[in-house]
Amino acid sequence: MVDIDLSQPPFSLLDDAGRARVLNGVDLAYFDSDEIILEVGQPGEFVYVIHKGEIAEFDPLAPGAQARIGHYTAGDLFGAISILNGTSRYRFKVEQESLCYVMPKALFERLCDDYPTFAEFFRRGLAQKTRMLAERRAESGVNMASFMLARISECMRKPLIVTAATSIAMAVGRLNESHADSLLVGKDGRFGVVTKTDLLNALVMEGTAQDRPVVGIAHFELVAAGPDQYLFEALVKMTRHEVSRVVVVERDSPIGVVELTDVLSYFSSRSYVVSLELEQADDIEALARASARLPGLVQALMAQGVKLRFAMDLLAALNGRIINKAFQFLIEPRCRAQSCLLVMGSEGRGEQILKTDQDNALIVADDSDWPDCADAMQRFTETLYRLGYPPCPGNIMVSNPVWVDSESGWRRTITRWAERRDGAALMNLAIMLDAHGVAGDIRLLGRLREHLFASCSHDELLLSYLARAALHFAAPLTLFGTLKKPRHGIDIKKGGIFPIVHGVRTLALECRITATSTLGRLEALADQGRLEADFAADLGEALALFTELRLKQQLAQLNGRQNSDEPNLVVVQTLSSLERDLLREALHIVKDFQQRLTHRFHLEY
Repeated sequence: MVDIDLSQPPFSLLDDAGRARVLNGVDLAYFDSDEIILEVGQPGEFVYVIHKGEIAEFDPLAPGAQARIGHYTAGDLFGAISILNGTSRYRFKVEQESLCYVMPKALFERLCDDYPTFAEFFRRGLAQKTRMLAERRAESGVNMASFMLARISECMRKPLIVTAATSIAMAVGRLNESHADSLLVGKDGRFGVVTKTDLLNALVMEGTAQDRPVVGIAHFELVAAGPDQYLFEALVKMTRHEVSRVVVVERDSPIGVVELTDVLSYFSSRSYVVSLELEQADDIEALARASARLPGLVQALMAQGVKLRFAMDLLAALNGRIINKAFQFLIEPRCRAQSCLLVMGSEGRGEQILKTDQDNALIVADDSDWPDCADAMQRFTETLYRLGYPPCPGNIMVSNPVWVDSESGWRRTITRWAERRDGAALMNLAIMLDAHGVAGDIRLLGRLREHLFASCSHDELLLSYLARAALHFAAPLTLFGTLKKPRHGIDIKKGGIFPIVHGVRTLALECRITATSTLGRLEALADQGRLEADFAADLGEALALFTELRLKQQLAQLNGRQNSDEPNLVVVQTLSSLERDLLREALHIVKDFQQRLTHRFHLEY
């Protein structure tokens, strides 16, 4: 009886009829230890799926220890590429006597012809492969939340557009007729938005005459999105920019508007729209209640298979709003206007999903008058602790005077760090490179970042010192290119996440890229031609995979299902066959990236 698991890719890319053809078409074959199943140059005649045993893959042309390039165990598949390419490029040798399901070439080729996505699985790189799997899950509705698939075009309203000559009274009439909450005003090829709140303020609070042109109260800095973007991204934009609508733009023309009420209605079956509760919070206690719901939101998003990048974007926006509102509650407007609050580390990069330590700093304008700033920052740190953000063990917090300074003071500090180039200085520069402004006058950070770029981006010696840290931890692969499998697990943060984040950070500094997220930096590096687009995409997918594996550990720990207090350790033996394959491929991408950094920054010795 055939007992082959067809629930995993690539067989999950077939329908029931396709899987039945597999069950009816495979045979079980036995291979003895040291037997060569497939030799270099031999035509591919079968696809092999291991039922029991272990098989190694060798490249006879590679020197010595590097010849062994792969290791396959139960559930793994090999031989398909040899069929697609005509002959085998590598040798497959039995290490432990094995039982394999063998699928004839003719059946495999017919399945590839009948199921294009099945065929594509064997031809794609890591980024394309993981993306295809996510899309497939979405299509089958197994895991992906339906709202994650909704496009903005499915939810947008037709925009209400008036001319610049339209009076305020006429605009009010048009809004009432249309039952809309906002309208767009066209002037000289540009469009501004006017909301009901704008009209009320103009008429009641400011006493503006009803016959005045409505264009005078329009906001021309639109928060815009494209019709093909996900509705979820519209929610992230609204949260990040503190607005209640996005204007849908196509070829520089507005074609629709999506209101927050539209999005919430679409998500009405979801009881965890924390962003609404956040917006309504009017004191620290209410903010703390909303903040406490974030871990539950993360678990819900992950349980529904939401793409990690979307989840990170939303959580970064929500965390930013929480910290911004806390700053507003505690700091008087006069002081907020003369300062810029920074979040750094993973929060600055927008890559923090579950709350971790506080990492923040404050830039104060040179001419500021804020004598009790230190007391205010101490209260702010204590408030963030109440909101669920633990103190930073390294004391990188605004309650530490070292991380609060004037703009000119910060310039001197950055110059000093760049000149010293010792371990502490390099770490501080890396922290500052990830800084993201969440409250106050963000222009202060923009000017400081320009100074940082001017001080460091052309300093080859500094860049090489910075890049060296990305090589400090080797990818957890054996000499033979297989996954290391220590009983306690591999450290996915040291071996996978850190080399990518820090290496990309160094390249971003060299190229003066202002984006702070690793994925944003990768896109910018690809746009500048600094990295090939495919390699940048593979690095991004590798980072997403490592982050997701780490998040699973953290959530298990949160739910009491994980006894270990080390969320960075991933036990390879507990992963599925597909996860092991993807992890091995992702770690090889890390190794390749480290070799590129070594070559670029001359770190061979």
